[in-house]
Order: sequence, then C-alpha cells, then structure tokens
Amino acid sequence: MTDPTQDALQSAARDHLWMHFTRHSSFENGGEVPVIVRGDGAYIYDDKGRRYLDGLAGLFVSQVGHGREELAQAAAKQASELAFFPVWSYAHPKAIELAERLASLAPGDLNRVFFTTGGGEAVESAWKLAKQYFKLTGKPTKHKVISRAIAYHGTPHGALSLTGLPGLKAPFEPLVPSAFRVPNTNLYRAPQHGDDPEAFGRWAADRIEEVIEFEGPDTVAAVFLEPVQNAGGCFPPPPGYFERVREICDRHDVLLVSDEVICAYGRLGTMFGSQKFGYLPDIITFAKGITSGYAPMGGMMVSDRLFEPFRQGSTMFAHGYTFGGHPVSAAVAMANLDLFEREDLLGHVLRNEAAFRSTLEKLLDLPIVGDVRGDGFFYGIELVKDKATKATFDDGESERLLRGFVDRALYDAGLYCRADDRGDPVVQLAPPLICDRSHFDEIEQILRSVLTEASNRL
Repeated sequence: MTDPTQDALQSAARDHLWMHFTRHSSFENGGEVPVIVRGDGAYIYDDKGRRYLDGLAGLFVSQVGHGREELAQAAAKQASELAFFPVWSYAHPKAIELAERLASLAPGDLNRVFFTTGGGEAVESAWKLAKQYFKLTGKPTKHKVISRAIAYHGTPHGALSLTGLPGLKAPFEPLVPSAFRVPNTNLYRAPQHGDDPEAFGRWAADRIEEVIEFEGPDTVAAVFLEPVQNAGGCFPPPPGYFERVREICDRHDVLLVSDEVICAYGRLGTMFGSQKFGYLPDIITFAKGITSGYAPMGGMMVSDRLFEPFRQGSTMFAHGYTFGGHPVSAAVAMANLDLFEREDLLGHVLRNEAAFRSTLEKLLDLPIVGDVRGDGFFYGIELVKDKATKATFDDGESERLLRGFVDRALYDAGLYCRADDRGDPVVQLAPPLICDRSHFDEIEQILRSVLTEASNRL
C-alpha cells in the first residue's frame, strides 16, 4: 500500500519542480522522482526509508557529513540575531570574521575575500576582476582567458564560456567571446609522453604558453585551472605542471586563477587545493565545502596586488550579489571550519587517502575498468570497451551503459555517486571527509557488483 504523502510529493515534483541538469522525460508516464528526505553522517535516506551511502558528498559539498546539529544551531542563532544584511558599503560581524579567518588559512598574500552565493558566481567574479584590474593598471587590452578542454567552470554566461564542454554550451550560444581552450592533464589518454608524467606535464603546460603567444600576451588576462579537473573524471596535475604554469603566467603577466569550487576545504586533504600541489595562484575561487552545504556560499580570494588599485579615489569593483556574504551562511561557515579543526578532517583525509585509492584500484581487475585516478577523497573511474586498446564507447553505447544501467543500478544498490559522460565515461566519487575504510569497502563492493553486471551486458 502506497503512502498518500509520497504520492502527493511525486505528483507535485512531476508537475511543478524543474530540476537542474535533469531529463524530465524520465518522469513522464509515472516515472518515479528520487526524493531524499534526510541525512545522517555519510548516509542519506529517501522517502521510503531506504539508505544510500553518499559517495558524492551531495555534489562535492557535504564535507563534514549530514545531520551536524552544531551547523544547524549556528544558522538558527545567527538568524535570530541578524538574518540578513548585504555587504554593499556596510558590513556585519560574521562576514568580517569569516574573511579574516579565510585570509589566515589561504596561501601567500591572498588576503582579500569577495563573497558570492555559489561557484559559478565566483568564477564570473574572477574574470570580471581580471579585466578591470588590467584596465586600471594601464593594460586595457588584456581581457582574454584560457581554460582546459572538458573543464567545467559554471553556468553563468562568462563561466560557461570558460567551460570546455561543447554540449553544455551549444544551447546558449553565442556566449562571451575571448575564451580559449588548451589540453587537459588526462595522463591516461595523453597524446604523447604517456609513460613519462613529468614530460607530459611540461607538454601540457607549454600549450598554455603557446596560446598566450599566439593570441598576444598583451591581450591575455588570466588562466583558469582546477587543481584536479573534475569534468572528464578527475585529472590530477602531472609532476611539475603547476610550477611550469606559474612560470609562464609570471613571464607574460597573466593571472593564474585556481578554480577550487570542488578542491578547496579538505577535498584533497589541504584547506586549499593549490596547497596540495605547491603553487601560489593570484585568485582562488571557492564554494561548496566552505559550509558543507548547510547554507549556500561562494567567493574568491584575491592577492594584495589585485586589490591595490581599488584602494584609491573613486575606484570600485562595480559588481556584487544580494546574498553574497550572507550572515547566516557566514556563521555556518565559521562553525564548519571550527568542526574541521576540532576533528582534524584535513589530517583524516591525508591519513586515509592511500587506503581510498588502493580500495578503488581493486576494481582494475574488471574488464570494464580502464583507469582509476584522483587525489585525496576525489576520484574518477574510467570505463572502457576494450582495456587493451583503451577503446571507449560511442555515444549510443555510453547512453545505454551509463544512463540506461549504471547510474540507476548504483543508486538501487545503495550508492549515490555520479555516472558521467561529459568526457569519456566515468564514475565519479567524492564521499564526505568523515568516511573511513569501512565506507571505502562498501563503495568498492557496490561498484564491483554493478560494474561486473555492466561488463556482462556488453
């Protein structure tokens, strides 16, 4: 017997809720909308009481896990004192305190914090700042930006222009001009130097300089790179890659923007992803894990050099968001960072990242698993049609394999993660930072069962 409340929710979801990045045809003719009603630690529960291991931390967000009362209490306390006030010419204590704390945690002289409400807004803000900075410093022709193939940087028009996924961009073209693409760091499919990661890193970094020189250094403002690229299935940087990119940017007076919407706040075992790989960016963009998803927040951290022109006279960065630096979100972020320190979550990730990797690498014995790659608690498993040749699936095969079977089968087996074919087909994993070896084993067992069946279906 069905629960009338569940039936009502399903009906309302099908009739009124427009879900993001969702094929709504799946829910026509009575198709069931998955409804998640609560979370506890590393697990989420649907409206029928079924439990799932959250293998994606919501969407690379829930660093400290679900059901953390102290974060909910921080939000309630702040809402009772000052629920909202903008940071437009005025300030409030929590935005000030959080900005100071982030500056103390950030590498180098990234001492100025500009708050947004999400990651796409943070990327948009960084591009706008780069353009205005160069206009204010006598280099008005520097406006072009460089990003990597298959990289995802957000949905606003500027951030989408930086995104290297043609299928996501085509419906919204024409986009913002002046964005250029270079190769990513997918060592598994390296066009050359596949057996020499350092040489491949130099080759990939040199393609950035090649574009800068071709377009003209006096026209290029910034390079946007994720510490570990998400789209395509977790591409870590080869040894020396970011060191070389930093040299190139310095030589041509180009800003290096580290897009850490996913990689900041412990995902790689360091507070900021750039710290894991030893490079100092000019701007860090962030969101997601700063509040562990208990309230929306994003932003960018900016070096002292970039803020300097805005100290003078009537100059201002004519840009902002109503809810940027929201008091409740800032209070939650402060409580979230307290929890990071109290439970040593960065140390926990560093102590357990090798176990996570080795557990996932057990899946390499399956004929459908071509590569396991990533860093910290952030991994991608690439699926292949032929392991010996690394042959991938065509579009129809990928559609049937991922959307037609793997995605739903993993969910039905009790694992929430992401089957993604924006590049080559991958399964992405980014569990809450509180996870331990028992969770890794559970993830591996579910993946093994589902991917074995997927391989048999081929």
